[in-house]
Amino acid sequence: MGGPIKGRTHRQLRIDLNKTMIASVNHPPLATPLADRLTAAGLRLTAPRRAVATVLETSETHLAPAEVLERARAICPDLGRATVYRTIDALVRIGALRPLYLGDGPEQRFALAEGGHHHLVCAACGTVVEFDDCPLGDLETTLAARTGFRIHGHLLELFGRCPACA
Repeated sequence: MGGPIKGRTHRQLRIDLNKTMIASVNHPPLATPLADRLTAAGLRLTAPRRAVATVLETSETHLAPAEVLERARAICPDLGRATVYRTIDALVRIGALRPLYLGDGPEQRFALAEGGHHHLVCAACGTVVEFDDCPLGDLETTLAARTGFRIHGHLLELFGRCPACA
């Protein structure tokens, strides 16, 4: 007799099971809000695009494309640099990401487009401090009523000098 399942030995089944387990551990979640936005825009949700979306959504900092590539390769080792840039570009075009101009290096960084982002930026050394206090709630309401805009987010950057450079 060949084994427990149509010609496979216990060792072959264990190897197949391990491959399946490793593959499932390395895959990012099937759906994330950014992934949903990509599919809603008519783009195919490939494993590399899903990896980029997962990294952007789970990062606690604003990432440059090179950092996205490095982190997403842990999820999808075959991910290429061009795919990262094209996916980020698509997410910006559909309004899911927004570029940040922080002046802290040669590469642009990106943030999720929903809600508000608030930064203090040192004009001398480029230090960026993110803060949560939002003084713009009433202003958003007033501007929406006056202009007819449906405001879904904002970016506030205040430039000056940090304590070390002051």
